[in-house]
Amino acid sequence: MKFRLKKLDLLILRSFMGPFVITFFIVLFTFTMQFYWLYMDELIGKGLGALMIGQLMVLMSATLFPIALPLGILLASIMTFGSLGENFELVAIKSSGISLFRFMRPLMVFIGLISVLAFLFNNYVIPVANLKSYSLLYDMRNQKPAMNITPGIFNKDIDGYSIRVGTKGKDGQSISDIIIYDHSGRKGNNNVVFAEKGRMFPSADNRYLIFELEHGWRYEEEHEEDKANQTRMHFGKWYKVFDLSKFAFTRTKEELFKNNQEMMNVVQLKQKIDSIDIQIHDSKADIERYVHPYFSVFSHSKRDSALRMALVADSLPSFAYQQSFLERITDTALVKKTVNITETNLRNLERLIAVVKNDNAIKEENRVKFDISWHKKFTLSFACMLLFLIGAPLGAIIRKGGLGMPVIIAIVFFVIYFIISSTGEKLAQQRAVDPWYGMWIATMVLLPMAFIIMLIARNDASVLNKDWYLKLFELVKRRFNRKKADAA
Repeated sequence: MKFRLKKLDLLILRSFMGPFVITFFIVLFTFTMQFYWLYMDELIGKGLGALMIGQLMVLMSATLFPIALPLGILLASIMTFGSLGENFELVAIKSSGISLFRFMRPLMVFIGLISVLAFLFNNYVIPVANLKSYSLLYDMRNQKPAMNITPGIFNKDIDGYSIRVGTKGKDGQSISDIIIYDHSGRKGNNNVVFAEKGRMFPSADNRYLIFELEHGWRYEEEHEEDKANQTRMHFGKWYKVFDLSKFAFTRTKEELFKNNQEMMNVVQLKQKIDSIDIQIHDSKADIERYVHPYFSVFSHSKRDSALRMALVADSLPSFAYQQSFLERITDTALVKKTVNITETNLRNLERLIAVVKNDNAIKEENRVKFDISWHKKFTLSFACMLLFLIGAPLGAIIRKGGLGMPVIIAIVFFVIYFIISSTGEKLAQQRAVDPWYGMWIATMVLLPMAFIIMLIARNDASVLNKDWYLKLFELVKRRFNRKKADAA
């Protein structure tokens, strides 16, 4: 049995594909540039090439796919159905007996396929892109600024040296009126070089900066116990080599970032969650092992002894409490020693329990983070279908195409979704709610709204039609004027 698309299905798919591709890449470009402007101040001036900046932008754009895709679908669906409604194509289709839901069916299948592909992309590609992009961004942010010697200003980029040049030639190498303070000995300004002119240039491998100085003086001071000696040397030509290895761009091993939840897929996240659960359970079970040595009555008695069973059951005879343990000890020194040992043991026990408690708190916090990331893999994919179910009937209601009203409505609904989703995630991170509830709360709020909008669109309600509000206003105005005339 062959599967054949009907002309109506092809019509709606073709009408949707154009706006979807355009809006998706516009949204993706906007988010990518927003990221660039956020970190621009930390990247400019460090000698990073355009190729490296471009590589970072490509990797970051891949990580922004899950955010840009739902917004692109929402905007494209509103534009598509709004344009069809504006051109009365929806009216013609409905008059032929085809319902709005039947008309939406091919796009629902297409968006379902997009949601599955988005999940696969989010599960397998995004962790790799996050690993490479964040490790590259970390290295670029920690890269030292490129050395830039400005005439008339002391440059201290090279550790242990302060360099000033009076003028700099147009070739970028010729310099004059040079002063170099050597602080590498950590003894103050006891080593100074003056030169009338010279030339600065990098070595062949760019690891060193070479100063070729002419007609200058070197001053060196040596301080002893009660006297100071100064040595002055004149030179016709002198070379000073500076090590630039710290300005070279180095990459951190990507393995150091692999334990972050954003670098894992669903299977790895689930394994990490199970591992943390086992660690928390084992650490709680270890509390008994920590406490056991501090209770001698337990440590020196057998598991099935009558004393242990009586202590556990709290069923010791009443005469056992008529006189305290310390009252039975007659030696005062022994009493003090016993009290000191007891206080020390209790403090040690309190510290041990506090360590276990803090360790468990950190593990539970990490578990919440991994659990949130696990749910996010699914919620971002489901958001594609959710926002389509909102956007398509909204477009049929407003009956406006283009980039005017559809863009405003799409942004409003996306902001609502983003605020609810971000709030739920923050509440889950603070452990005010369960992770699954915090990550799915936006879906639980907007899904009923989507069905309500679909019912309104199916019944051809004019909720968002400007003419409907104008007619309603005119009707109310006429009735008000009529009542006013009757009263007069």
